[in-house]
Amino acid sequence: QVRLVESGGGAVEAGGSLRLTCSTTEFIKVSGGDYCLAWFRQRPGKEREGIARLGSGSPWGPYYSDSVKGKFTISQDAAKNLLYLQMDDVKPEDTAMYYCAAWERWGCWTMTQLRASDYDNWGQGTQVTVSS
Repeated sequence: QVRLVESGGGAVEAGGSLRLTCSTTEFIKVSGGDYCLAWFRQRPGKEREGIARLGSGSPWGPYYSDSVKGKFTISQDAAKNLLYLQMDDVKPEDTAMYYCAAWERWGCWTMTQLRASDYDNWGQGTQVTVSS
């Protein structure tokens, strides 16, 4: 297990935008095969929720949960080993601790659910607070 490092959280007004960044350098160094990189969030009093995923060997585009589809965009800068989450038109219900995670497994992008229990490399989280 290696640690990922998130940054970019903060306070934003409803309707605004925020971009989260995750350094995946340590994970990429030790990864020898296909993997998935994902964003999760945990809202107050709720379970950790998978919201977006990229698969290194996936022939398809990114996966998004219904709760963020059309508002959030996951992307990767492979040259810099950075993972991004662009958050647009945020709402108070987007207030949460946001985590990036990584899972080395061939075919991880075929999983129909984005489950926290599948991922074994995590960041410490970055807080996003949306005010109305």
